[in-house]
Amino acid sequence: MSTIRLFILDSLARHGPMHGHQMRALAEQEHIDEWTDITVGGLYGALKRLEAEGLVRAVRTEREGNYPRRRVLDVTDAGRAALAELHAQALTAVGLRPDPADYPLARPQPDRLADLEAVVNDRLTQLRALAAAHERQMLAIDQYLTVAERVTLSHTTDRLQAEIVFHERLLAAVPEIVADELSRKDPHD
Repeated sequence: MSTIRLFILDSLARHGPMHGHQMRALAEQEHIDEWTDITVGGLYGALKRLEAEGLVRAVRTEREGNYPRRRVLDVTDAGRAALAELHAQALTAVGLRPDPADYPLARPQPDRLADLEAVVNDRLTQLRALAAAHERQMLAIDQYLTVAERVTLSHTTDRLQAEIVFHERLLAAVPEIVADELSRKDPHD
């Protein structure tokens, strides 16, 4: 599932034709990078790919002052159909991406066991800082959010809290994990 494709097609369908810079400004205004996997810098490449696929098309070229010429793009009928399909897929797809840290946490290196508590503590500190920053950001932008955006952004709040709870439980289990790992004669036991 490509969220960036969904964002571009939806933005053009909702807001009408725009050039890449306008799309980038919209993404920044909506803080899209804070609640999706979209990077604002990736918009231009995605726009080119969507145009090559016939999902968006250039409708005119604009130039303001000394700024470079900008191609204004709009969603095509095929793009609207793709938008409907992407939207439905995104709403029906349920999944949980694996955390890359899970493997090294489940298979600690025998020569690094003494560092495990500090590593988990550092991760917990980072997660708490992320949660605090997210809470501050939510308070700062709350007045600009729709009900749907507010509820959707609370999903990030809940996920951060779940990560904190997990890491607190993991930190409490570190002595038992270390003891268990040290008791193994063969690392594959």
